[in-house]
Amino acid sequence: MSLLNRRRFLQISAAACAGLTTGGAAASSPRLHHWKGSAMGAGASITLAHPEAERIVADCRAEIDRLENIFSLFRPDSALSRLNREGSLENPPFEMLALLDICGAVHAATGGLFDPTVQPLWAAYAEYHAAGRAPSPGALADALERIGWQHLHYDAHRIALTQPGMALTLNGIAQGYVADRVADRLAASGLNDILVNTGEFRALGGRPDGDPWPVRFDDDRHEAAGGIGLRDRALATSSPLGTVFDADGAVGHILHPRTGLPAPNRWRLISVAGPSAAVADGLTTAMCLMSRDEMVAALGHFPGTGLAHLS
Repeated sequence: MSLLNRRRFLQISAAACAGLTTGGAAASSPRLHHWKGSAMGAGASITLAHPEAERIVADCRAEIDRLENIFSLFRPDSALSRLNREGSLENPPFEMLALLDICGAVHAATGGLFDPTVQPLWAAYAEYHAAGRAPSPGALADALERIGWQHLHYDAHRIALTQPGMALTLNGIAQGYVADRVADRLAASGLNDILVNTGEFRALGGRPDGDPWPVRFDDDRHEAAGGIGLRDRALATSSPLGTVFDADGAVGHILHPRTGLPAPNRWRLISVAGPSAAVADGLTTAMCLMSRDEMVAALGHFPGTGLAHLS
């Protein structure tokens, strides 16, 4: 069930293609190849300068497609969809187990505010708002009874949802994980100076001209909200109203796993940079529910990871 608006208020974009040969060594820099498409329901892009750029991008697209067959809620035969439908998954893919380990670490670091078992609550909001009204108190109470990371059990052989009606969403972290996997695949092939964007960013090196990859943040008033240069770093961004359930754009998609309420409109845009796009992605999701002091405490669990933007 799709939301009514996507990234209605905020735009996070790579400026890499504003001028394909701009930068400190523009005259001698190779021309950048820029692919644009989609990944995990978000806009995606891969930017690099290489004589075999089209082949490299094709390999990346195949890897993205393979990972969507694991993590997508919108593919009925994905590993995640089968887990949610059947309540368990035998012989789960390695990538699913690896991402659940990261989820557990972010869950602990955020005091449980990052909780992928929130899917029943998300589904209730989506269903009710599609019918033009807010979820009833009874519907929210019912959904909350089916939420709890402690009710997810997994090992190398099986993943089990131990409460009736449980379901997972990995939408708050899988985009970052896919960026990491694609970037690691490229690095293992000896490639460098590539920007991977799967809704979250991961930079291998910098631009071929020697500059970092520029990423900017724009607010809903089309004013520059700042930017960051990425080199061998990941960047993830979330906003309480980045995606909304209602036509008025007032009910955001990030939901508190204990109260059932949408994130308060305290923050407009939160960006985290660090070694892992998956970790940064999960943190920014939970940070929409947190005070600044709580954010700093959560970041302390992940060396080399910090706030890149907060407004």
